[in-house]
Amino acid sequence: MPNSHDAYAALKHRDYRRYAVGMMAQSLSGPMLDIAIGWELYERTQSKLALGFVGLTLFLPVLLLALPAGHLADRFDRHRIIQVGLTVQILISLALAWISHTEGPVPLVFVILFLMGCVNAILSPARWALVPQMVPPEILGNAITWNSSLSQACAITGPALGGFIIAANHSAVGVYLVRGLTALIFLWAVSGLNLHSAQRKLEPMTRGTLLAGLKFVRETRVILAAITMDMFAVLLGGAVMLLPVFAKDILKVGPEGLGWLRAMPSLGALLMAFVLSHRPPMRRAGPTLLWVVAGFGIATIVFGVSQSFWLSLAALFFTGVFDSVSVVIRGTLVPTRTPDHLRGRVSAVENVFIGTSNELGGFESGTVAHFFGPVASVVAGGVGTILVVLWVAFAFPEIRRLRTIAMEEPL
Repeated sequence: MPNSHDAYAALKHRDYRRYAVGMMAQSLSGPMLDIAIGWELYERTQSKLALGFVGLTLFLPVLLLALPAGHLADRFDRHRIIQVGLTVQILISLALAWISHTEGPVPLVFVILFLMGCVNAILSPARWALVPQMVPPEILGNAITWNSSLSQACAITGPALGGFIIAANHSAVGVYLVRGLTALIFLWAVSGLNLHSAQRKLEPMTRGTLLAGLKFVRETRVILAAITMDMFAVLLGGAVMLLPVFAKDILKVGPEGLGWLRAMPSLGALLMAFVLSHRPPMRRAGPTLLWVVAGFGIATIVFGVSQSFWLSLAALFFTGVFDSVSVVIRGTLVPTRTPDHLRGRVSAVENVFIGTSNELGGFESGTVAHFFGPVASVVAGGVGTILVVLWVAFAFPEIRRLRTIAMEEPL
């Protein structure tokens, strides 16, 4: 019997293809922006703690605005929210370029980063909730996998390109201008979508409606388990914020080497996402999720203790491999089990759990590195990730029993 799985199902939909163009543009410039901000601040301050405060500055707006942003995404036109947010992103990119060119005060950089965090907090639920409207439910998993594949493909070249631009011009101005251009491309792509929005009840913003997403996640234990595990894995096991320190002080490979270090997780994620897109849906999704998050922790430990540039590249490659599987499982599980009228608010909760863990994890890594050194920070994070996996496996038996991700599956 021939295999009926269509690896390219999502790409056959016009709206998804257009959206993918804009998403790829943003995915190219996002890591470039991270590289530019991290390298410029470390060059100007020589402070590991400053790198940690980048994460904290981006985390606070999400913590404050995530739930209201989720409610907005469920109540108002998600198209319009994204368009306004991308317009502000363009202005922020121009502001960063101006500050970098004039060597403006470092505190002003953090003010702009805080505004960037506010925009990201508002954009995230609307973007996440928009994807299920582009494709039929039966191929949503394929669309999520292609999201990962396409964004990781751009993320591979993004860090290296960012490093090369900084090295060639001895300035991050070019990177900030590229970021503004890609936001403009995404704005063009989203503005041309022809979506038929589902009818949603316009609920007033009350305490109950704001917390509806949190209530749904708490009561859907398999989602709670997946989000909790990924949250702590990202919070404890992320080494990305400290890559400028490893590149300059430990591995001594400069901005070009930093670009390759930053690209390796994306290369691993891309190759694994490509494999997943050509395979039928998983039959043991829960146990697989537990194993790959544990593998992420092990790879993080190897990177932390490595003194070899090539071993460090390999360890980061495998963090991307394991993370890609985790993203596809969670990224398919949550929207398929969430009704459309709650998708914005559930996305907001997920953003607090997962998205802000990147920023808060950066603050945690930078703070630990400041007091105990970067190696101790990364290794302790990897060990903590493994311990969290063990706890989730026993505290949430639903995740161990999870097989396929379909809503109809009994747990």
